[in-house]
Amino acid sequence: MQLRPLGRSGIPVAPLAFGGNVFGWTADEATSFRLLDTFVDAGFNLIDTADMYSNWAPGNKGGESEAIIGRWLARSGKRDRVVIATKVGHDMKEGGKGLSRAHILASADRSLARLGTDRIDLYQSHLEDPGATHEETLSAYAELIAAGKVRAIGASNFGPKALRDALAVSKRLGLPRYETLQPLYNLCDREAFEAELGALCREEGIGVIPYFALASGFLTGKYRTEADLAQSARGRRAKSYLNPRGLRILAALDEVAAGLGATPGKVAIAWLMAQPGITAPIASGRTVEQVRDLLDAARFSLDAAAMEKLALASA
Repeated sequence: MQLRPLGRSGIPVAPLAFGGNVFGWTADEATSFRLLDTFVDAGFNLIDTADMYSNWAPGNKGGESEAIIGRWLARSGKRDRVVIATKVGHDMKEGGKGLSRAHILASADRSLARLGTDRIDLYQSHLEDPGATHEETLSAYAELIAAGKVRAIGASNFGPKALRDALAVSKRLGLPRYETLQPLYNLCDREAFEAELGALCREEGIGVIPYFALASGFLTGKYRTEADLAQSARGRRAKSYLNPRGLRILAALDEVAAGLGATPGKVAIAWLMAQPGITAPIASGRTVEQVRDLLDAARFSLDAAAMEKLALASA
C-alpha cells in the first residue's frame, strides 16, 4: 500500500482515514477499541477526530471521541503507529468556540490530556471564524508547533477565499501554513469542492482529506426508501440524498459493484481515492465487518469505464 503525504508536512499516511465521530456515539468504547485495532493492524494509520465529537448525542458534552482514542492508545501501545488528527473551533458549548489564540491554546491542552499524548500530529481549524484574524490563529498554531505540541496544521470547512487568504498570511509573515483541507466531498457532494477548492489545493500542494466520504452512509446503499432512514442514528443525515439524483448514483454504484464483486460503499471510496489531489478520504463504520469492507477499497482500482459511469451518474 502506497503512503501519501499530508501536504508538505512530511507526514505520510495510508490512503484512507478513520472518522472518529462514531466513538462515544454509535460505537461504545469496547466496540471503538475493536474498530481501531482492525484499522491499524491492517496497515492504516490516520485517525481523525475533533474536540466537539460527539456533543450532539444525548448525555455527551464533547471530548468523548478523543477520550476513547486516548484510552485505546494507552491500552494498545500503538501511539507511534498512528497519525492523530483532531480539530478546534467548533462550538463546545460551555467550553467555548472559535479560533482565537486563547481558545486554541487552551483547547490544545485539553485535547492532549484527553488523548493522553504529548503531540497532535495534525491540528485543524474546524471551521472559519470571522471573529479571529488569520494572523492571530496562525500565530497561536506557531506557538503550539514551537512547543512541540503540534506537528502540522490543517483547515476544515474553509471556503476558497478563507483558505487563499490564510495561505497568503502564512507566506507574508512566515507563519505555519495549512497543509491539509478537510472538505465535504463525495459522489453526492461534488460541486462545492470541484468548483474551485480542488484546483487551489493542487496548486498549493495541500493534502485533501474529505469527510462524509460515504455521504453519511447513503453511498453504502442501505438507505433507498424513507423507511430505511430509521435503520440507524445517522439515517436522518442521509435523508437529503434520497432523491432522483441520489438513486441514480446508487444504481451506477450497484452496476459497477456487481461487475467487480464488490459493495457499493467500497466502489464509492475507490472513486474518491482516485480523484486528483485526494490524500485520504475519511470514512467510519460501526462494526468490524464494515471497517474491513472500507479497507478493501484501498486495495483495488476502478477502470476508466467505471469512473466515467460514476461521474456521469453524479454529474
